[in-house]
Amino acid sequence: MRNRYNIHILDFKKIKTYPIKKRDNKVRVADFATPTSIGLEGLLPNILKGSEIREVVSAIVNANRKKKPVIFAMGAHVIKCGLSPIIIDFMKRGIVTAIAMNGAGAIHDYEIAMIGETSEDVAVEIKKGRFGMVEETGAMMNSAMNKFVNDSVGMGEALGRDIYEKKLKYREYSILYHGYKLKNPVTIHSAIGTEIIHMHPSADGAVTGKGSFNDFKLFTSVLAGIGKGGCFFNIGSAVILPEVFIKALSIVRNMGYKAHDFITVNMDMVQHYRPHVNVVNRPIQGEGKGYTLTGHHEIMLPLIYYLIISKL
Repeated sequence: MRNRYNIHILDFKKIKTYPIKKRDNKVRVADFATPTSIGLEGLLPNILKGSEIREVVSAIVNANRKKKPVIFAMGAHVIKCGLSPIIIDFMKRGIVTAIAMNGAGAIHDYEIAMIGETSEDVAVEIKKGRFGMVEETGAMMNSAMNKFVNDSVGMGEALGRDIYEKKLKYREYSILYHGYKLKNPVTIHSAIGTEIIHMHPSADGAVTGKGSFNDFKLFTSVLAGIGKGGCFFNIGSAVILPEVFIKALSIVRNMGYKAHDFITVNMDMVQHYRPHVNVVNRPIQGEGKGYTLTGHHEIMLPLIYYLIISKL
């Protein structure tokens, strides 16, 4: 049959169908949430991101049992969301074996140790030319680096030791402090000119560069053991830490380490280009798996924490 456009109209009666029992289905009631279950895991449907979170949790648990590295690379917002106690408990339990932070993360962590508060109102202070100019933060952190950074000590260890030796009042909330105390590597990856302590008269670019470079070498050394079951998380860093990670990974592979077959996870409120390619995509390429989890840190990290602790 042809219509006025001279197009042959298909006869739908000739469409072939088949029984539903022969079809493969992606959604089953067995994977649904179970509101009556005891524990949070049963409330998560084993579908889409619920399934992925389960896989990520299992990967961390397996890495812990195999004594493989579980590395958390974190932007400063993780600390500002009040999540330091969760990170610290992960460290104490030996679940997270290394922490990498940008310079802002170190500043917020140090201020928390010092006064139990952090995060100034930039919009207010920038009008007065006072943004970043509080005396103690710059003076104390720069002094600590000048004192402790040497050919083998990086920024993370220097700041952690300073908090430890000064017995700062709120040190129990400090990731840097616990890294030093537990001998759990905490590395700081600084970018000159991006952090408020660089604005102070006490700042020394050579010391900052040396300390950050030492930490890059330490981070790379930790990453060398990630193959066959380790985990790398990028949590809230859009540029610096994904770039540090991809360079360090290239180094360890260049030196002959089998840094393959591990998982990577990018967690953020908004997904960005660089973490997607440098964390989730390029490092894996069929050997391991990359995950993208989108959501607020103050919700996602406690969720993952609970699921991990319940399994261990």
